[in-house]
Amino acid sequence: MKPFWSGFLLSLSLCLDLGLVNVATLRTALQRGGTAAFLLGLGSCIGDMIYFSLAIFGAAALAAWAPFRWTLWILGSATMLFLAWRMAKEVLHPKEPDLGGPPPGKRGLLLTGMGLALASPSAILWFAAVGGSVIASFGRERNTLASFAAGFAAGGLAWAAAFGYGVATLRTLLGKTLVRGLSLVSALLFLYFAAVVFTRGLRDL
Repeated sequence: MKPFWSGFLLSLSLCLDLGLVNVATLRTALQRGGTAAFLLGLGSCIGDMIYFSLAIFGAAALAAWAPFRWTLWILGSATMLFLAWRMAKEVLHPKEPDLGGPPPGKRGLLLTGMGLALASPSAILWFAAVGGSVIASFGRERNTLASFAAGFAAGGLAWAAAFGYGVATLRTLLGKTLVRGLSLVSALLFLYFAAVVFTRGLRDL
């Protein structure tokens, strides 16, 4: 079950970034309720899985090339440490999320969430650097990759449900308190995966 839970935690490290999708989910949960927010998050999961699939095929095709593995090892570890540092800064100096603007309409919430996930600059950076490194570490065998992908999808769905309905129910947690909590958990997850990628690369390379 280790690949499954690794994929689950990897998905959470992406979901915990307070970017386009989470801000849109906050607005939607406040103005439309938990179900609408969940549908938006579900759409973002579809977008994440599209990037995940592309990362899988890219990593699988290049994993046998030693310079590529060295690049993923070094850049992936460095990127995750940088993201952990950025999240740690948010813990100490949290920013108030901008909840202005109209929420997405009831129609097309899935498409809206998917589009936000595909267009998010932080998601693109994450998949290009962090996702590729971890996938290269865990996805070398077909059975392992299937379990890893299932865990990644499950993590996204769990976050969409917990965050959408949780924000709608516990609105008092919004603002800087929410930013600080998300940033702390995200920093810890990035540190964990930085250690995993570095130690696996040190052993294999």
